Amino acid sequence: MTAAPALNPRSQRKPKGEGHARRAEILAAAERIFVEHGYEGATIRKIADEVGLSSTALYMHFAEKGEILHEICRQAFSDLLDLNMAVVAEPGGPEQRLRRMMRDYIDFGFANPNAYRLIYMTRPVELQHGAQSAAQEMGASLYRSFEQVVEDAEAGGLLRGDARTTAQALWAGCHGVVSLMITKPYFDWVDRDTLVATLLDGLFAGLMKP
Repeated sequence: MTAAPALNPRSQRKPKGEGHARRAEILAAAERIFVEHGYEGATIRKIADEVGLSSTALYMHFAEKGEILHEICRQAFSDLLDLNMAVVAEPGGPEQRLRRMMRDYIDFGFANPNAYRLIYMTRPVELQHGAQSAAQEMGASLYRSFEQVVEDAEAGGLLRGDARTTAQALWAGCHGVVSLMITKPYFDWVDRDTLVATLLDGLFAGLMKP
């Protein structure tokens, strides 16, 4: 997956139609505006101007900004869940599946930094009007698909500790490297692939039995 290309702010008004493409533009613009201005600072007018629409035209796609944020979260969690389900369907043992899931999660965060910030680094209060509970349910399903593979590893006698603690430690490690690198790009990071590989090797060496 790759991040959506940048759009010029206040672009010229665009013709009607292109429904799916226009929704995708709105969501990509909203991601940037939510991250840059925060949920309270983001307005329908700002989002509409970013994609060259009138506010009235944007309302034809989304009723209000909470619905836009909810759709960003829904799509991101859905994409991540699809990645996990693809790994589950592939051959390999629990450790191999865990490595692939964790690498896919990290790669998604780097390819979609704005969406990642919104689904994992946004205050829950900003998901209003039922969106919070819906997003929590989707996030819970995603995490459960990961935790199930950790439980498979526990059942196979591969873990040093219990599955619940191990799953949370693995997730925390993945989130740490993604959140740090996308919020601190000015830091003198080593090669990203080398850092990720070293992190995963360290986590598995510490949490999995040899």
